[in-house]
Amino acid sequence: MNNYENYPYGNGYSSAAQVENEMTLSNYIASVMRRVYGKMFLGLLATAITSFMMLSSETLITMLLGNRIIFWGLMIAELALVFGISGAINKLSSGTATALFYLYSVLNGVTLTPIFLAYTFSSISQTFLITSLTFGAMTAFGYFTKQDLSKFGSFLFMALIGLIVASLINLFMGSSTLEWIISLAGVAIFIGLTAWDTQKIKEMASMTDPSQVGKVATLGALILYLDFINLFLYLLRFFGSRD
Repeated sequence: MNNYENYPYGNGYSSAAQVENEMTLSNYIASVMRRVYGKMFLGLLATAITSFMMLSSETLITMLLGNRIIFWGLMIAELALVFGISGAINKLSSGTATALFYLYSVLNGVTLTPIFLAYTFSSISQTFLITSLTFGAMTAFGYFTKQDLSKFGSFLFMALIGLIVASLINLFMGSSTLEWIISLAGVAIFIGLTAWDTQKIKEMASMTDPSQVGKVATLGALILYLDFINLFLYLLRFFGSRD
């Protein structure tokens, strides 16, 4: 889901140099990253509001939980949106890409509702706080570090593939031990991905033409949103308390 091959590069650093009279390159990058984090925050807010609305309606919950076709249809739609945004970012207008990202955030709020039903509000709040602090520390590290994290990228991507495969296998095995191993691995992988993705998005920002900033901000927001949500879900397995 972390697709960096299709984002709208300009002509290298020369693109950013077009605005150099008004701001330095570092300030230009910072302005792009603020848009990335801003859109990501709004996406998380849309997810939270949607889940709250779902939890407040017994009719909507019954419809979601009582009809597997609806639930799996929403899951498929989410995957289609993620791959559609990341794969067709160059073909989409900035406004369309942003709208699709927020649509994905809303759909994710719907499909996360059964998970929020299973845990107490206090444990969800606690886990969200832990996730926010962890995410914040790692994205700051990825942004400010001078170390090249690209050497860890291939390893993290392969580890993510292994995590998905192991999770699918455990759906049939139902092993609690494997479940804990998967959860630990998931936390570690998404902590690493948060730092790596942040550095990659920063590189994207440095090479993006000012006219394409909206698209880059949306793609970056989607990538970091996915890191945050997955980190939250894996941490919830450790810190979540059931009713």
